[in-house]
Amino acid sequence: MTPQETSELFALLMRQEELLKQLVASINKPKLGLHSDASSCKIYCNRHNKSLWYTLSNDEPVAISQTALTGYLRELKFEKSERNGEEKCKLLISIQADRLYILETGYDTHFSKSILAAVALLTPQQLYSPVTIQPQAGDKGTVLFCRVWAGSELIMANYNEQTNWREISKQALAVTKAANEMVF
Repeated sequence: MTPQETSELFALLMRQEELLKQLVASINKPKLGLHSDASSCKIYCNRHNKSLWYTLSNDEPVAISQTALTGYLRELKFEKSERNGEEKCKLLISIQADRLYILETGYDTHFSKSILAAVALLTPQQLYSPVTIQPQAGDKGTVLFCRVWAGSELIMANYNEQTNWREISKQALAVTKAANEMVF
């Protein structure tokens, strides 16, 4: 490669980097003008209301007919909340797409275990791109699993009774945090 070709290649790479920065900036801009989705959307991931996942409208469950959610995994966190007079621990999964979606599930459900085990296997680079979350009904009436896709790849993560969930959770939270701190 001649010095001139090297210089031209470098200039093209610099231009590509600038275009990528502009693209990321445009994705992160809020919608302007009038619209109905200014707040986040909370999605409950369980099979208690005759669907795989649902939202609430005026405290009434509204089934979500879409079978998958694609976006950027922004945060995984455990939070205590009160439900039916009892303190419960929940896993909250924040996905940035056309708006912020917050998926809520019990901390020890199969949905929770499925997503934590899958995310723990990913790299920050894989999480820098959008992932797809897909609820999957189990054979038993109330069981709900979570399929995680990185691009077109289904992330297969097995677990059993001996799985160390504290370590899996730490790894999943660390990978998610590292992905969101990446700068390109």
